[in-house]
Amino acid sequence: MRVLFLDQFGDLGGAQKCLLDLLPAIAEAGWPAHLAAPGEGVLLARARASGATTDKLHLVNYRSGHKPFLEGLQFLIELPRIARQIKQLVRIQQPDLVYVNGPRLLPAAARASRRIPVLFHCHNRLQQRSALYLVNRALRRSQATVVSSCDFACKPLLSELGEGRLHIVENGVSVGPEHDTRVNVKNVRIGMVGRISPEKGQMEFLKAIRQIADALPHSQFLIAGDALSGDRAAAKYYETVRAEAEGLPVRFLGWQDDVYGVMRGLDVIIVPSIQEPGMPRVVLEAMACGLPMIAFATGGVSEAITDGETGFLISPPNGKELAVKLLALLRHSPDRLQSAGRAARELWQERFTLQRFQRQMIEKMNLAAGRTPDDPPVNSAG
Repeated sequence: MRVLFLDQFGDLGGAQKCLLDLLPAIAEAGWPAHLAAPGEGVLLARARASGATTDKLHLVNYRSGHKPFLEGLQFLIELPRIARQIKQLVRIQQPDLVYVNGPRLLPAAARASRRIPVLFHCHNRLQQRSALYLVNRALRRSQATVVSSCDFACKPLLSELGEGRLHIVENGVSVGPEHDTRVNVKNVRIGMVGRISPEKGQMEFLKAIRQIADALPHSQFLIAGDALSGDRAAAKYYETVRAEAEGLPVRFLGWQDDVYGVMRGLDVIIVPSIQEPGMPRVVLEAMACGLPMIAFATGGVSEAITDGETGFLISPPNGKELAVKLLALLRHSPDRLQSAGRAARELWQERFTLQRFQRQMIEKMNLAAGRTPDDPPVNSAG
């Protein structure tokens, strides 16, 4: 089966890492894969290293998340041109399935794909009404199959999906280095890993640090991540975060390719997403390491973490509540942190392995294309 993958970003985020995780399974199945994405960033280079062929999409660089009116209008104006690009790719590649890895390209793909089956991988919940309208319209037009990473992400789409068109496939990650050491309360290492963006909660993490730093004088606090390139709003937020951190014992590590290397150096990881739109990949990566985790109960996070068993959930999600919970656990219940980390690793082995994710995605792709695993390609050239 020939698969045309479309992605709206050229840099690496959680959705792009999921796509890269899937490509080795695509290659093992013997399916030719072609990926089109903007720019000439890391995504295309890594896709080629996994055996895919690639093309560069020419897209305007819109900000992530909620978009102002003028950006939304510009997107509508650009839509026919994007559809022409995809239509040309479809004509050249002759795919059996068009796999759209995010909502921004779905309206154009629905126009361009015609009778070719479409699979939309929904990683995050759409919050903006105009974006939801466009995606729902595209789902009606293309009759696409939808795969969602969690229940929370796909809820706004349920009204547009008939029986058998929506499937939940939880993301999976590779095994991490097992965290089997006792939390050192006197010199605890606490960090967060993720894109620098308002919804990810770096400011709430800093507010918590400001409240507990004096009580934990020998502790280390780390922030790993960077803002999306070209996103001016995210870059401005990053400047605000750095200014807020002045005078606090915080190290900024920047973008880190080796997430597990960062986690290896932590005792506790914080996931303080205040408006989490889906299931953050870092939650699963921490589980794969057995790293004790404290997270805000937003988005799909509570679908993976059971409070007090596989991690600790903060609600309402704010820095003050985080500081209270973190200090209480470190002072009075460090063993609970360690046992929650062990339970989280066991849960990863049951639900969130990379092999399980790959196997289920291959099944859903076959289903979306109307094929059984042994069917020959229907649109392949030659």
